[in-house]
Amino acid sequence: MKKIFITGSNGLLGQKLVYSLKNRKDIQAIATSVGENRLINREGYTYESLDITNKTEVAAVIKKFLPDVIINTAAMTNVDACETKREECWALNVTAVQNIVDAIVSYSPTTHLIHLSTDFIFDGEKGSEYVETDKANPSSYYALSKYESEKVVAKSKIKWSIARTIIVYGIVDNMSRSNIVLWAKDALSKGQKINVVDDQFRSPTLAEDLADGCILIAEKSATGIYHLSGPQTMSILELVYSVADHWKLDRSLITPSKSNTLNQAAKRPPRTGFDISKARKELGYAPHSFAEGLKILDAQLMANSNN
Repeated sequence: MKKIFITGSNGLLGQKLVYSLKNRKDIQAIATSVGENRLINREGYTYESLDITNKTEVAAVIKKFLPDVIINTAAMTNVDACETKREECWALNVTAVQNIVDAIVSYSPTTHLIHLSTDFIFDGEKGSEYVETDKANPSSYYALSKYESEKVVAKSKIKWSIARTIIVYGIVDNMSRSNIVLWAKDALSKGQKINVVDDQFRSPTLAEDLADGCILIAEKSATGIYHLSGPQTMSILELVYSVADHWKLDRSLITPSKSNTLNQAAKRPPRTGFDISKARKELGYAPHSFAEGLKILDAQLMANSNN
């Protein structure tokens, strides 16, 4: 039985991983996050409170479980907050990763670390989709912290993989976290006018697809860097129009705008998007189209409202 240890299990990706793994007979899932377990379903896995910024705690918990695989989903991902709260960002996104690497080296040297990263490590000036070997050039503090965390992992002597992703959407238990799809649906459902940028391009990623990609890496013991995102690159405006159309909401509430009008603390890359052919070929990664992802999300929201 393979022991898979998940950090950040209260987050969107973390929850999807726990729910994907918890009933599998060949896997023992260990969920960890700061504070109490926020998942509704408590069966079929072990939960342990863990602050990954605390080196002693990390060492103790990894020594206790000696996992075969650690999937590190925990991070500070609010891009603008990272720009202003730099010490907090660095502690969670870089120092914590070093804590995990050090604990693996000391107590569980055969553990395979799968570390989550982001399209934001690229500056978005390439003009086409990024492959795993493209050169990073972070343009915000969040992006810098994630790139530095990649370097911590890549230069370590442990078995490692890096899974980069883009705009993850989906629902979590108790709807405690939002994302661009839920934000747009909620605002438009209430008849609120929203400004949406038309000069940033991304590949929206269904959380279940990203979880599947991470699990495939674990199952295949695949090492190195993988790009795991949705298969289509579109502008944020196109994304939000698709949300409006899917739920038959009023497109006229959406005003196209430019990134430089938003007064955001952090700079965003204008165009990312991933070439996912390596993950398709080596892992069998098969993400849903954005239209399919919205249908899945719709069904989950309906099921939630009926519970």
